[in-house]
Amino acid sequence: MMPVFSSIPVHIQPVARLLAMFAAMIMVVQSAAAQLRIEITEGMVAPTPIAIADFTGADGRVTDEGREIATIISNDLLSSGLFEPIDSAAFIAPPGSPAMKPNFANWAPLGAKGLLVGSAIVDEGGKLQVEFVLWDVITGRDLSSGTGSADPSALRQLSHKIADLVYEEFTGDSGYFDTQVVYVAEAGPQASRIKRLAIMDQDGHNHKFLTSGLDLVLTPRFSPTTQEIAYLNYFNEEPNVYIQDIRTGRSERLGSFPGMTFAPRFGPQGDKLIMSWAQDGLTDIYEMDLRTQDIRQLTKTSSIDTAPSYSPDGRRVAFESDRAGRQQIYVMNSDGTGTQRISFGEGRYATPVWSPRGDIIAFTKMHKGTFYIGIMNTDGTGERLLAEGFLVEGPTWAPNGRVLMYYKQERFKADGSGGKTALYRVDITGFNERRIITPSDASDPAWSPLRR
Repeated sequence: MMPVFSSIPVHIQPVARLLAMFAAMIMVVQSAAAQLRIEITEGMVAPTPIAIADFTGADGRVTDEGREIATIISNDLLSSGLFEPIDSAAFIAPPGSPAMKPNFANWAPLGAKGLLVGSAIVDEGGKLQVEFVLWDVITGRDLSSGTGSADPSALRQLSHKIADLVYEEFTGDSGYFDTQVVYVAEAGPQASRIKRLAIMDQDGHNHKFLTSGLDLVLTPRFSPTTQEIAYLNYFNEEPNVYIQDIRTGRSERLGSFPGMTFAPRFGPQGDKLIMSWAQDGLTDIYEMDLRTQDIRQLTKTSSIDTAPSYSPDGRRVAFESDRAGRQQIYVMNSDGTGTQRISFGEGRYATPVWSPRGDIIAFTKMHKGTFYIGIMNTDGTGERLLAEGFLVEGPTWAPNGRVLMYYKQERFKADGSGGKTALYRVDITGFNERRIITPSDASDPAWSPLRR
């Protein structure tokens, strides 16, 4: 069975779990178990050579849409650091149709382990019709195949979905290319900075602003289950928590929280928010039920407890606290009991964020005037530092738990200039750090789940 794209929702049962129903496009994929596997370890991973042929039309010639699809897929795979797309100039007689079996003797000398071929045609009704096959060059077997139709405006998302499929077949992990990132776009002098919400695809394309910039907005966070974000909006210097549906642009104010010290985060089911809130000189962690808007206090100490993050199963919460004299990371049960400290290295630890896989916690570390982004096991063992800089903060996980995004700020110069901020991402091996290009300065990213 092969993909079907549609402008209306249709229930499907995809074999490859990364391709699923969504409002503008639907794909079903036929997949065989891949014989090739990229083993992701703590060290440098040698990228796998792969050939991505330009998609062709009915006459076997490359179409403009087909060339663009192949380029997007190649760029996605290259950006992961796990693949090395082969220069198409070296290709010898690529198949003119995905229905044709390749001559693998033409591809093995190039070192290709995989070969993706496909077709892309805009039909008389204006729909983009796509078909593709992913081949294992070594065994000569087709690993996955699919067909579908979509509005041409969904070409980039379609391409990301196919890239996710290739990624999954070769790594065994789900992909993360068909995702979005919401962040704070910054502009203007440091003393009067304009900050507004912006959203883009994970590769920096399809950028748009979500707020006007009239009010100060901070710390957007994606819901794990819906196309919604929670964020802080400062009006008359008072923090208000808002929920925005990014599909419709509609925002709902949940309430004003004077003294709020850190952004709210969603629970794993999207029905709760967890946040820190300062009242009567004390900063503790609270949980809000979004259905009833009831608020429950989870910690009650004389210290500063802040930056909470749920585990993927919702049973535990990681947070930072200075109860030991300086910022450290703690873990507690979701009802506030069983608190344990897990960070014991040198320096201060902050902003813990639980991996979607549940096995790792990302954090910000400050030591001897340098900031770091690091990860550790949920019991505090296995600490590794992945990125560093003058100011490096705000880790957020890709939905497969293999890649982190964060922001860096440059050092200020003596005349007050400098201090620019930009988004970066790195994989959990600590290699392949890449800057994400945005129209303006950028900070505090939040990665979306895979789009449906």
